[in-house]
Amino acid sequence: MSETVLKNIQEAKPGQGEEVKEKQLHLSPRTAARQAALQALYQQLISGDEPYEIIKQFQMEQRLQGVDVALFNELVTQVSREADALDAIFQPFLDRSMALINPVERTILRMGVFELKHSPKIPYKAILNESVELAKGFGAEESHKYINGVLDKVAQQLRSSEVEANRKA
Repeated sequence: MSETVLKNIQEAKPGQGEEVKEKQLHLSPRTAARQAALQALYQQLISGDEPYEIIKQFQMEQRLQGVDVALFNELVTQVSREADALDAIFQPFLDRSMALINPVERTILRMGVFELKHSPKIPYKAILNESVELAKGFGAEESHKYINGVLDKVAQQLRSSEVEANRKA
């Protein structure tokens, strides 16, 4: 920190002090792929760019280091392509209109539903956990609880036998 000691926060000016870095835990390549895909899909939602353009940008900016690139590519292209169908799956479980769902949370829900639907080898609890962690890291303060509740209901619909077997265990 600079030699000047700030007596109170009101004296602070931009650029003073030290950057507080958050602990960056080592992420698995699949978790890193989900985080990068969330960022890419959010960017696509806001910009309207084609998924392949955003994938290319992420590659050129070397934002895919340590990422399961195949999973990243699949999530970005397929979640974008199937957005309306994915929305239709989770929409009945919402307590508000789709227009009121934050774009980050909407993207997390789409990704979670996509994996529940298309990745039967991944246990549904793992998908819910990954989605909750994305919401904790990128969503609104309490959004992880909402994401968990909606995706749990989707899992009961899409993977009823797996959910039932898990509850009996």
